[in-house]
Amino acid sequence: MSGNHRVLLNSEKCIGCGLCASDCVASCIKIQNGKATAGQEGCIACGHCEAVCPQSAIVLTGFEEESESFNTQTRLDPQELLQAIRTRRSIRNFDNKEIDRDIVDMIIEAGRLAPTGSNSQNTCFIVLDKSKNELEKSAVKLFRSLTGIAKPFSKFLSRVDIDDSFFFKKAPLVIVLTGNSVNASLAAENMAFMAEANGLGALFSGFFTVCANSVPKIKKTLGMKRGEKAVTTLVIGYPKVKYYRTARREKARVRRV
Repeated sequence: MSGNHRVLLNSEKCIGCGLCASDCVASCIKIQNGKATAGQEGCIACGHCEAVCPQSAIVLTGFEEESESFNTQTRLDPQELLQAIRTRRSIRNFDNKEIDRDIVDMIIEAGRLAPTGSNSQNTCFIVLDKSKNELEKSAVKLFRSLTGIAKPFSKFLSRVDIDDSFFFKKAPLVIVLTGNSVNASLAAENMAFMAEANGLGALFSGFFTVCANSVPKIKKTLGMKRGEKAVTTLVIGYPKVKYYRTARREKARVRRV
């Protein structure tokens, strides 16, 4: 994230309520003489101070987008959300139908808005476009060579056919997420939910992620810098299969201490 961000306080609007100071994770804001004052050192530009101020007395500079005002936070229906989670499936059979650009942008936006540690905002979204087929071909070549060696030791690999669409399943959209493992994982889950909300299905391709981190040619095509790590790969498209029942799950392992 860019470091060109500053907290600007309007003392005329400030009523000294202290909400910004109490909500500042970096303890950069203090109340002095009935007014808020901000120190820039240590600020992580999370924007909580601007969001919590009832008087619009705080502005966080350096962003292209404007802050959006709202009166009530949007809440999802708990039972509907739980049912959406319960009926989700990983999709490996996709219809040959392109996804509108507006929907793709919405999916990426859902990832962009995910929380990140220390507000680092360091997740990168690599959309496989013209290079998608070539990248899959390189990954298939690698896996075929590896499975030839591993098949005698793995029942799974002995049964699986590594065909030309083994990784992307003929899906129209593939997005590789790089960055911090927790941050990128949170973003990917947001994106999978947004895909589902638009009538799409998603697959988290761990196999291609391994290839993205292992094959220099793939890393170069993805434009990955030295030290940059692929965390997960989202394969997205319209499902060609319909499910009629939920999948059984073991009980949650809960430990209360």
